[in-house]
Amino acid sequence: MTPMKEFTMFKRISIFATLLSCAWPAASALQLGSKPAKEWIESMERPERLAKLKTDEVMARLELKPGDLVADVGAGSGVFSWPLAQAVAPGGTVYAVEVDQGFLDFIREVAQQRGADNVVPVLGEFTDPKLPVRNLDLAFFHNVLHHIEGRPAYLETLSGYLKPNARIAIIDLVEGHKEPEMQMNLDQVKEWMAGIGFEMTAEYPLFEDRFFTVFSRVTAP
Repeated sequence: MTPMKEFTMFKRISIFATLLSCAWPAASALQLGSKPAKEWIESMERPERLAKLKTDEVMARLELKPGDLVADVGAGSGVFSWPLAQAVAPGGTVYAVEVDQGFLDFIREVAQQRGADNVVPVLGEFTDPKLPVRNLDLAFFHNVLHHIEGRPAYLETLSGYLKPNARIAIIDLVEGHKEPEMQMNLDQVKEWMAGIGFEMTAEYPLFEDRFFTVFSRVTAP
């Protein structure tokens, strides 16, 4: 190979590597909201935020029972993982799914402190929750779906982990996110859910700025 050809090939490889390095953070920023887990945890655990989550009211409407298997998708710091775990005990399990190991380390530490041995941290992927079971009773999203880039595809993959009579509960912003790529609305969610054989079977007006809906399967998987 001549020096000129070597230089040309090296230049192309360098350009390709640069493009990859630019594209990957962009994808990560969309999925994670562009902040490291430590900063997210500090924000999520603020007392004033926790007071607005209406956790008890949410749990009451989910109507979980002992023995149920639940995926807390995008569990963050585990704010909802703990009440979910209490609701399905004894015999039930909550799979706290995150794509950032920092969240899972925090959840594992808190679970040990609380003795919550039915909370199982799961390292998922941007396109797949990578759950260890395929018989979930409920998949729960709290203020998470708008962070996912390929939402219809992710929901379709998620449906493969659910029982035929399972439900998907979604709490998210009514008017979407300020970032264009994170904007979505309830009509879009209904369309995506219909595409995987689910329809909205409950809607709860608990929040002024976000919808709380539950979807159930209407066609066999």
